[in-house]
Amino acid sequence: MKFSTSKKELQEALQKLSKATPTRTTLPILSCVLIKATNEKTTLRTTDLELTIDLEISVSIEEEGSAAVPLKQLYDITSELPETRITIIVDNKNKTEIKTNSGSYDLMGKQKEEFPATPKIDETKKINIPGKMLRNIIDSTLFAVSKDDLKPSLTGVLFSFNNSGITAVATDGHRLVKVVDQNYKTDTFVGDIVVPKKFLSYLSTHLSDDDILLSVGETHMTATINQDTIVSRTINEVFPDYESVIPTDNNKTLKVDRESLLGAIKRVSIFSNKSTHQVAFNISKDKFIIKTEDPEASSRAKEEIIGSYEGEDITIGYNGEYLKDVIGHVSGDEVIIKLNTPISATLFTDAEKETNKTMLLMPVRLNN
Repeated sequence: MKFSTSKKELQEALQKLSKATPTRTTLPILSCVLIKATNEKTTLRTTDLELTIDLEISVSIEEEGSAAVPLKQLYDITSELPETRITIIVDNKNKTEIKTNSGSYDLMGKQKEEFPATPKIDETKKINIPGKMLRNIIDSTLFAVSKDDLKPSLTGVLFSFNNSGITAVATDGHRLVKVVDQNYKTDTFVGDIVVPKKFLSYLSTHLSDDDILLSVGETHMTATINQDTIVSRTINEVFPDYESVIPTDNNKTLKVDRESLLGAIKRVSIFSNKSTHQVAFNISKDKFIIKTEDPEASSRAKEEIIGSYEGEDITIGYNGEYLKDVIGHVSGDEVIIKLNTPISATLFTDAEKETNKTMLLMPVRLNN
């Protein structure tokens, strides 16, 4: 195999492909990029067995062929080179040579036959969705996805497609976010999919505003962005009944400026316990105070901020780190906080788009 391409194009492709290359693996072949060069097109592919990325790049072909080349070394040398033409030559013993006008660099490839095949996808279930809409949904939900692999259904985002719109839900048991977009209409796929965080993170950074085509199979799904194909396993677990935990009887309402609230939480949290991150809201008609105390470190802090409150006085505790995440994902200038009791879930919504995004945060018991 022998072809040449520009440093810029190769580097950009390898940077994308690195997202599906495991840093540690018991299968050495997974540290490679599979290159297939033909007169029709040249593709590069990586996989970590959960996510597979397949890209097409522009090259000048001298000899067709395919090879599995260690991605990190190829990416590292490409990154260090000035803008130039790069020629890649691989012989039948997997010896790989990277040549430029000023130098040559040799490394050993691996047996291309060992590289895993791309999963076959049932192409009958197709979803065409605006890239901007999908990116907004991803950016609104990923923060609440669980990191606990013992609860696999929570390690992704639930997407529900139906004739009245699209609903996306993520939760880690402490936080929950639900986003509804009724501007989306589907006539090809109706149903639920739990989509892994890694796949969505990749899409979020590579989506344009243009429509993106998703193909959904029994165990995998594919996204097509221009000449790039991204394949991911889906999470074949039942997502919990999230509607049952979203309260409908929270009758205490606090309205407050988002930036003022977020700033106060960030400042007060500096003095909270480093294990519990506990902060408290003291809310009454006259005052809204955010405070924390860490007896172990002999530290404490409190701030009073302006808000509009309707309801009985309440003192309620939260994990400050979770609280910052939730407030940080409110889109508008004002946040509406609906409470009930110190031990029941609190709802956070955008004042401007109250029905579009709902966030829930479970309180913590305050230390006396």
